[in-house]
Amino acid sequence: MSCSRSLLRAFPCCALLLVACASASGQNLTLEGQTGGFITPTAYVVPVAKGKHLSLPELGYHFVAAGSVIGDIHTASATEGIANWVEFGYTRSAHTNGNNPYFSTLWEYSGMNIFHGKAVALRENAFKRAWMPGVGVGFVVRTGDHFVSGAIANKSYTNEDIYIAATKTALNLKVPLLLNFGWKMTNASIFGIGGQATRFGGRFFGGVGFPLPGPWHTAFVPAAGFTQEPYHVLNLNQEVPGGGHIPTTLDYAIRWTQRKNARFSVDAGVGQVAGNIGSTTLPTTSSLQVIPVNLEARHVIGVGASFRF
Repeated sequence: MSCSRSLLRAFPCCALLLVACASASGQNLTLEGQTGGFITPTAYVVPVAKGKHLSLPELGYHFVAAGSVIGDIHTASATEGIANWVEFGYTRSAHTNGNNPYFSTLWEYSGMNIFHGKAVALRENAFKRAWMPGVGVGFVVRTGDHFVSGAIANKSYTNEDIYIAATKTALNLKVPLLLNFGWKMTNASIFGIGGQATRFGGRFFGGVGFPLPGPWHTAFVPAAGFTQEPYHVLNLNQEVPGGGHIPTTLDYAIRWTQRKNARFSVDAGVGQVAGNIGSTTLPTTSSLQVIPVNLEARHVIGVGASFRF
């Protein structure tokens, strides 16, 4: 259980890596395969060349070192764009075990499958309004989720997100700015890595990035952001009395990409992850003992890369 919370923070560690500029905004895949930041989707979709209806696939890889309790997470994604209005794709999330003798068993599963889709509801600068953000709507479906809730109940779960995101890139300011804000309905804790939420509920996400010019026609985007998580994890109260509380997570990250017609991006970030989230009672050789549930993931590292053909 405690693991679930550590994961919660482990992923958000990079939650708000954003796009470097307007022309490159759609060229970066999240941990779950949508265009956006490291975790958070934006309103953009995979671009399609003029005169074409389908894009060439965009491929992404992400790695999150979530600590000794949760272990490590690897994801590989492929996403396709349609007519600059729609994208869809698949991600395989693979997991390697941690070595904590008490709580790592909640993540001793190989991973899960992630299917996603997104459509543009309103283009940026629509109606000739320079202040108008782009708006996108999308979904995520995760199958075969055995983490935490499933480990306790000895079953797998399917969980979903339905979201709306508004994104605005302002390059005409003295300090270029990229803003992203969204709301989702979800029954997943920490993108399914933390297990199943106790109910389907609404959560906010968002962040800010600062596209800055780099060498060789590239750009660097330092960013910070947040993502809310469902407060409680299904079955978690069987491991941590009271069921624990999953807090909003913060991230600090940077993206490196091309300024125009971006075909690649490289991301790296650090997240503020939970340490001690409560206590539980475990048997010892002579009696029961109350021990702290420490996720040992106060500083979580994540890296990622994507490439568009």
